Amino acid sequence: MERVTGGAAPLLRFSISPGGRRWTHVGEAFAGAARAAGFATGAGTTITVTGLAALAAAELNNGQTLLDAATPLARLSGEIEVVVVRAGSPLRDFDDFGAQLLARPGQTPLAGGPQAEPDHLLFGLIAKGLGADTRQVDYTGYPTSTGAVTALLAGKVAAAAGLLADWREHIGRGRVVALAVSSAERVPDLDAPTLLEAGVRVDFADWVAAFGPDRMPAESRERAVRMCDEVMDSHAWQAACRAAGWLPIPLTGDDFTRWLGSEIERTRAVLRDLGLIDATKATTCWGSCGNGH
Repeated sequence: MERVTGGAAPLLRFSISPGGRRWTHVGEAFAGAARAAGFATGAGTTITVTGLAALAAAELNNGQTLLDAATPLARLSGEIEVVVVRAGSPLRDFDDFGAQLLARPGQTPLAGGPQAEPDHLLFGLIAKGLGADTRQVDYTGYPTSTGAVTALLAGKVAAAAGLLADWREHIGRGRVVALAVSSAERVPDLDAPTLLEAGVRVDFADWVAAFGPDRMPAESRERAVRMCDEVMDSHAWQAACRAAGWLPIPLTGDDFTRWLGSEIERTRAVLRDLGLIDATKATTCWGSCGNGH
């Protein structure tokens, strides 16, 4: 890995590899911002950009966690989720929705992206936060947001969740109503409370992060973390986040590793609550273990 700066000694050369198609845009934006900051891409240590969906998939398939299979470097960005109902729904606000989900979770059909992915996880966290019977949550997952939009507008489901970016047009056209957003703070141009304001202790984003290879040497990791810090602080990265509607949520090094441990545990717990993984798959380390147990 190498950094190119007028006559300076080589510092960092890297390549960016998205962990799947869904992270290609973020990976390209991160690589572009790194080049703008003076870092050269090419052969060398590969930095993989991946996120929450990969973490959940590993848990669902009883695979290695991101702590086991890679070296955490930095949390880069996240996308805010929104809970919506169709216009004219009897569920006029989040209080109405929450009361119905609490009283009749099995008779409150919900929709979003594929099962066990972020939209489904969010509804599981909401149900748990409300004190509802999470195993009774009636959720239908669709391959794309189009399926969830169609189901909601057709009255097949009571509510849906998804990336705010995917629902903005429908909210703007008055076809659906935003009940709450998943971020800790309100979205400035959207008339919807946060889940925290609505009484549900959930702060949630569909996050993306950078990882080095497994068993990455300490010196290489430190240099890669410094690179991530510098890139995330750059004007190019901030501009890319604004243009794409991503929420910058920078966290690097050991702080990110500790946070990732707690996020693995939260994800594992909600998958258990939803009945998607064996309830006996438990942890004794509670997010503090570097092995992700």
